[in-house]
Amino acid sequence: MASFLIIYTFTLMIKKWKVSTFDDLSKIELHNLLILRQEVFIVEQNCPYQDADKKDFNSHHLMGFDQNNQLIAYLRIVGPGVSYKEVSLGRILTHISHRGTGLGKETVKMGLQFTESIYGKVAIKISAQSHLAPFYKSFDFESTGKEYLEDDIPHTEMIRY
Repeated sequence: MASFLIIYTFTLMIKKWKVSTFDDLSKIELHNLLILRQEVFIVEQNCPYQDADKKDFNSHHLMGFDQNNQLIAYLRIVGPGVSYKEVSLGRILTHISHRGTGLGKETVKMGLQFTESIYGKVAIKISAQSHLAPFYKSFDFESTGKEYLEDDIPHTEMIRY
């Protein structure tokens, strides 16, 4: 499957959004998204865990680039049957320099739009850090009631129909 490239001019933060399958990622894109994921989920959150996993192979990778072509937003769309029977969104992040700007909301919104363009209107399940459950609720995700520790961080399973 070919990569999607969409250029938006309505935002000052993102010059372009790109979603690619694992096979369509360039070496530089893969390198940069792995670095950004490690910066956020391992270094910032002081949480040593295996970030690069086999789920990356069966996912679409949504990347948001600024005017300098720097990766500042990311999420992965995990195919059905990989994490859950449903499609899943994960590794959702924004660069630390862009937090509090609305970029996180824009990233999830774009992730939902691309998910629908790839899979149609399907249920989407996520494993949300529990303190972010209200954020995801604003996108119509509902808690399944399943709460658990993942890498010593409280998480809540949520689904959107």
